[in-house]
Amino acid sequence: MDLALLVNPAARGGRTLRLLAPLVRRLRQGGAEVSVIVGDGPADALDRACTAVAERPDALVAFGGDGLVHLAVQAVAGGEVPLGIIPAGTGNDFAAALGLTGRDPVKTILRGRARAIDAARVGPDEWFASVVCCGFDSRVNERANALTWPPGMAKYLLAAAGELRDFRPIPFRITLDGRVVEQEAMLVAVGNTRSYGAGMRICPTAEPDDGLLDVTILGAVGKGAFVRSFPRVYRGGHGAHPAVTMLRARTVTLEAPDVVAYADGERIGPLPLTCAVSPGALRVLI
Repeated sequence: MDLALLVNPAARGGRTLRLLAPLVRRLRQGGAEVSVIVGDGPADALDRACTAVAERPDALVAFGGDGLVHLAVQAVAGGEVPLGIIPAGTGNDFAAALGLTGRDPVKTILRGRARAIDAARVGPDEWFASVVCCGFDSRVNERANALTWPPGMAKYLLAAAGELRDFRPIPFRITLDGRVVEQEAMLVAVGNTRSYGAGMRICPTAEPDDGLLDVTILGAVGKGAFVRSFPRVYRGGHGAHPAVTMLRARTVTLEAPDVVAYADGERIGPLPLTCAVSPGALRVLI
């Protein structure tokens, strides 16, 4: 196999880099030709990944977490080169959705079996593979990204506490295949797969190959009720809450004032934005 290995040198605080040499050695021992791609930043890494994909390797392999997978998807979605994933991030939700965690990723890559799944556009020129979020959760992301301490998931817990203090329900206008829903909500998530944020099953019934996007709307609730009910999201049990609505559509337009959307954990930009599924647009090694 001819593999282009895309690496995030900052994954897990740089600890992933220590695993790079033995990983490459195992892939080469398995008969693969491996070229390593490390960018000087996200834009440079994407340019290098696109250049590598243009050479038509047998796979572009993302060695990192959901953020790196998101970047790799920009290079391969809609094309013939499959995506391989070696989960090595703080959150590996996309890999988990495809059953890739808890297995030997090198064997998976070397086996070379590709599965076609859906990907989706968000806005005019960005792909996403797992979940678009906007509302309380995206504001937590905004707040966390402005913090330099503490590291890891603790930063998000601190940001969530700060955001909860100031948060007010947001007036959303959501258009699903032409049907309009207008309501105040704490958050809205659009999922191609079920989870985000290292295991929160926000769209628990989402399937990555059904040609549909799952939409979860958490309506306006008091802060106390929000804090009590939110932990249910880790097992996907929040759908039973009366303030939660779950819908499906092929195209979803989100509108709300002063709200920024995140996709696969990466900042996309302010609403309004349209998400549109593209069935079978992504081939992944499983």
